[in-house]
Amino acid sequence: MTQIISINDNQRLQLEPLEVPSRLLLGPGPSNAHPAVLQAMNVSPVGHLDPAFLALMDEIQSLLRYVWQTENPLTIAVSGTGTAAMEATIANAVEPGDVVLIGVAGYFGNRLVDMAGRYGADVRTINKPWGQVFSLEELRTALETHRPAILALVHAETSTGARQPLEGVGELCREFDTLLLIDTVTSLGGVPIFLDAWGVDLAYSCSQKGLGCPPGASPFTMSPRAVEKLQRRRTKVANWYLDMNLLGKYWGNERVYHHTAPINLYYALREALRLIAQEGLANCWQRHQKNVEYLWERLEDIGLSLHVEKEYRLPTLTTVRIPDGVDGKAVARQLLNEHNIEVGGGLGELAGKVWRVGLMGYNSRKESVDQLVPALQQVLS
Repeated sequence: MTQIISINDNQRLQLEPLEVPSRLLLGPGPSNAHPAVLQAMNVSPVGHLDPAFLALMDEIQSLLRYVWQTENPLTIAVSGTGTAAMEATIANAVEPGDVVLIGVAGYFGNRLVDMAGRYGADVRTINKPWGQVFSLEELRTALETHRPAILALVHAETSTGARQPLEGVGELCREFDTLLLIDTVTSLGGVPIFLDAWGVDLAYSCSQKGLGCPPGASPFTMSPRAVEKLQRRRTKVANWYLDMNLLGKYWGNERVYHHTAPINLYYALREALRLIAQEGLANCWQRHQKNVEYLWERLEDIGLSLHVEKEYRLPTLTTVRIPDGVDGKAVARQLLNEHNIEVGGGLGELAGKVWRVGLMGYNSRKESVDQLVPALQQVLS
């Protein structure tokens, strides 16, 4: 006889249907999604092995190759946020004992260090002050010193707003038989990227920034050189969920079940990528650059200064120095509560020193700047 247990109602909530405030998301991410992307998410899901969904997966792969400017066959979207794609890159590329050289000039360089160490890498670092970038000469010296299997660099450091130049780095890595791994979380869709021309072997990103899509379906790619290293592994990839030997069979011709994909998030990603293709990649990059230059001008007009040298600033994310005597958190809180505008604070070494203002994807518009700057000026006054 089944035992009858009384139900505990302590956590039972009687709620109204979901309502959330309408915000202008001008922080480091997420950004607001295009209405067409949100509409795509409302389409009824199909099965994760339905022929219609498999065809959509193929479209996503092709469009990701377009926005990354690569022909890598193994180009997919990881079912998870950008951090999952970051971990997928480390998990598949790193074997215990591999020397992995990581350029650290911000918070996310440090995250790569932590992840690589957890997968057994012999981690070496080169360091710069937060907001600066590495020169080819500095990278050459480090490669000569450490002879790594992998060099990892953050193309767009989300914590500082700095863009790491990559021209010539791939050739340097090939000279030392090193794979080049880059973080494009805050650059994909908004900053010029040429993975194949630059000789990049591994890259990852997210969906909620320059692509203008909700978070949860994150781009990942491996070059044939990187895939060869994966196939030569002496040990299994330590993370089952992110193992590209398995995921490649789901996204590839075999179509072997791996996990239940977040169907509606992939609808959204497909639509976000479609919009970029419709606009044209060069036009998309130019839009981001034009609008961020307008932002820089307007910020300087109200007496604010920017953290990164102009040559290396990102068109997607700007770090604004908090004036002396100003409580940066209080200003951000007031912008949110009184103006429904979100900006980010500093991380790590820049905590309390900068605001991080994102103009990414759908939000990279003159109207976003015209809404933010007067509100910021009002709060500061």
